[in-house]
Amino acid sequence: MPDDGRGENRELLLIIAGAKGAVASTLAVAAAAFDTRPESVTPYLTTGTKFSSLGLSSKYAIAGWDANPAGMTSQIENYGILPKHIWEPFVPALDRIPILGAPVPEANLSDQIKQCISDIRHLRNLFTGAIPIFINLLPAGVQNDLVSCDQMAQLHQLAKPSQFPDLAYALAAIASGIPVVNFTPNEIEIPVVVSEAIQNNVPLAGRDGKTGQTYLKTVLASAFKARSLYVDGWYSLNILGNADGKNLMAPSHAVGKLTHKTELLDDILGYRVGEKYDFSSHKVHIDYYPPRGDAKEAWDAIDIQGLFGMPMSIRINLHARDSILAAPLILDLANWMAALQMAKRSGPVPELGFYFKKPVGEKPPVDFQEQLSALDALERECIEKCRK
Repeated sequence: MPDDGRGENRELLLIIAGAKGAVASTLAVAAAAFDTRPESVTPYLTTGTKFSSLGLSSKYAIAGWDANPAGMTSQIENYGILPKHIWEPFVPALDRIPILGAPVPEANLSDQIKQCISDIRHLRNLFTGAIPIFINLLPAGVQNDLVSCDQMAQLHQLAKPSQFPDLAYALAAIASGIPVVNFTPNEIEIPVVVSEAIQNNVPLAGRDGKTGQTYLKTVLASAFKARSLYVDGWYSLNILGNADGKNLMAPSHAVGKLTHKTELLDDILGYRVGEKYDFSSHKVHIDYYPPRGDAKEAWDAIDIQGLFGMPMSIRINLHARDSILAAPLILDLANWMAALQMAKRSGPVPELGFYFKKPVGEKPPVDFQEQLSALDALERECIEKCRK
């Protein structure tokens, strides 16, 4: 049965698939810092002390799976995302993080799920009393057409774990009554998974975390729509040199993320950018450029029209740090998911669209103001239901 999360100052246990990646290792440092230097983390959270009345946000613990045998601190040093003086004080805590081996890729889905359930049970025993949240931080994979699956037996027959590595983790978490955050562009919220989540009273949040360029695109597109400025074209270029950038050089891996980035703009504006050309004039490109490392750069050229159809343009050059933007959002989502489970929400939570490029669930809020209003309403719902 899922834990309802009730209690005072309960630790949140983030169980991560891809626990030694760039984002996850940065997240591990943030979680360690929160324990002794919360002032270095709390100001950058959107939740802050939002759910303090529910006994949340007191402490975070990290655990999970990764196929890389290297130690956590060596990974942090290799990535070079954070200067040594930031993470070095937390080396003992970072080296104690329990990271288990990933399921064998050749194993079938059933065996992978069984291993993950056993691993989850072990991790919960290590962190007795903590509220577990599953976080999917695996790399973008190939798109899989499993939407037609409506029964678990059919899913076990059709799903190939080597092509869909997220699935076993997510299903194991759901079977264990643990909320699921899908920060990747991989589509794990297929009908049978959603059905399992509802049956097990598990909330789902996803898909594809919205961190830098797409976050600004949401804000600006919402502003253009409110001001009745017509978007005639929008060209976006991303250059980044981390493992995510390298992975996305494979067209089969990039298609999901690119689709989410492009569809988002049309959804906000209410029309297809480039409609008068019978050809999309919203272009998004991602290029792997090793010198940038985790410090990605995003260029946007925006063409708009105003009174009498007169053309105008805007240029944006964003220099951002991928993992620095992502890590606090994941801490926020862990807080939300714990509160939502306490409030007995299950299945996809579209009100969390603020955090994602392709929010799952029915009728997610689209423009920026709608997303902020949805978060306010969701917070009230959680607090009211938890007080009953």
